[in-house]
Amino acid sequence: MLGRRFSLIRRQQRCARSLRRCHDPGAARRKWRVGPQPRKDAWREFAASFVNAGLVLPPKLEQGKAEPADVGELVAAEAKEGAAALLLPQGQALSFAGKCRMTCLYGTVRVFGFNITPEQPPYNLFSPPTHCALTIEALPYEAPEKSKKEMKLEARATLRAHHVLREARCKLMKSFRPLCSMVLLERLDTPVTRFILSHPNFSHIFRVKRQRSLCFTPENAALASTGIGKQNSESGLLMSESTGLAIEELIQACQEEDDGCPVILVCGPKSVGKSTFNRYLINLLLNRLPCVEYLECDVGQTEFTPPGCVSLINVTEPFLGPPFTHQRTPRKMVYYGDTSCEQDTERYIDALKYVFGSYRKEAPLVVNTMGWVKGAGLLLLIDIIRLLSPSHVVQMSAEDFKDMPQLTPEYIRFTAGLYTKGKPQVKHKHLDLGETEDWRLYEGQRELHTLTSEHKLLCVQPKFPGAGLAGEARVHSSVLRDLAMLGYFGQLQSPEMESVIPVHSLVPYQVPFNAVALWVIHADVTPTHILYSVNASWIALCRIVDEVKCQADGPVLLTQTPTCDCLGFGE
Repeated sequence: MLGRRFSLIRRQQRCARSLRRCHDPGAARRKWRVGPQPRKDAWREFAASFVNAGLVLPPKLEQGKAEPADVGELVAAEAKEGAAALLLPQGQALSFAGKCRMTCLYGTVRVFGFNITPEQPPYNLFSPPTHCALTIEALPYEAPEKSKKEMKLEARATLRAHHVLREARCKLMKSFRPLCSMVLLERLDTPVTRFILSHPNFSHIFRVKRQRSLCFTPENAALASTGIGKQNSESGLLMSESTGLAIEELIQACQEEDDGCPVILVCGPKSVGKSTFNRYLINLLLNRLPCVEYLECDVGQTEFTPPGCVSLINVTEPFLGPPFTHQRTPRKMVYYGDTSCEQDTERYIDALKYVFGSYRKEAPLVVNTMGWVKGAGLLLLIDIIRLLSPSHVVQMSAEDFKDMPQLTPEYIRFTAGLYTKGKPQVKHKHLDLGETEDWRLYEGQRELHTLTSEHKLLCVQPKFPGAGLAGEARVHSSVLRDLAMLGYFGQLQSPEMESVIPVHSLVPYQVPFNAVALWVIHADVTPTHILYSVNASWIALCRIVDEVKCQADGPVLLTQTPTCDCLGFGE
């Protein structure tokens, strides 16, 4: 027994020496130095810190003192079948993938720039992996003049009114804090999404991929019941400092009524984030304005219509998803018929002038342009700026993109475009053009009258990964065009029917052949083969104002492409 006791003592001494070396690695080197020695019981305190690791006890609060402020974490609970209630403390946010319907129950939240309060209706949220993830963010709001108990009673009554299960109510109210926000997320199924998901190539478009860094918690299980999955915050919208400053200045300009309605033209190379910038800006403006006008000049990646269109639309509802989820009927639209205007820039300019003529300057106008900004594309962009006379030009460019000069007012004034001449830098002594100038077209000998207003240039450099690199986009542009066309045809599905009706099973409209005029765009087709080209093709349904002589036995064959109103599409 004695020997065993001595061995135990020696083992404890060795353990103490090792603990001292761990606590102070330089102790061995300072062994023979002269100086004050550490206390003999210092190692015991260090050893006790290992024993009590993870058992950090908070100090007891003194009686009468307030509890320290705690931001808290978001809490999600299954509210009912296919629905979840989410509590977001002030400053917290949820980035997600999938689709759902959101109702704000308490407080104020922001989704992609748009503020939502309990007084507003439910909104459909679409967050596929083809675009940056949507984020539900709890916003600070003015606290009502009520006690915490009264606010909790009000929040509990709201949850009960929306038939949230008692267990979920208890879980949320246990974490309730003043100035928090609560939303109800429900599983979403629309005719458009049903039609898109019925195609095998896009059946996975809203599938939620679980993040490796996120563990499967009860909160994630509650969110999964609604068809969404939590994502990392980096997958959401990433705002650079220059983007925030530009948006702040544009919002202030749109709120000032003295200068009229601003015309904001957004330009830049492909895959730099122009469409995302436009959606976010318009959502922010809709928080303060009843509507915003939107002019689509990018025939390759359109926002509200199928590809190949130049359109003007009055926007009154927020963008809470990609273009294929919010296809709408524009106020004015011309079908150009191609995803690029390189082959016929003159007709593209004619279509743009025709559509822009419907803008009445009753609301701010946001102009989306093409990503073709090299060579002739840059010259065409100069012509567009002269034609539209924007008050603000937002020039977006990647950090290493050097092919596009800064579009300052001086550069636009003196540089020749594709069809317009620049202003001579040496003004003639006897020629005073005043505020208007006559820009003479090089081709066709036509004149394009514009106002040479001075625009303000706002340079923006996005910071999201792959900005400006078209090859590193989330999905190919042709896939997005196919989705936009499916989204358009999905509007023909009946909301009452759960099954998808094929397009060829829909009841078609019928008109007599002699009331139809046909023309094939961007291709030369002999008259005897035109009906073959029409069969099973994408067709723009347009209205020609000019009188056309009808034929008794068949359709009228046009001799050129008219610039006229496009009312819709058929197949």
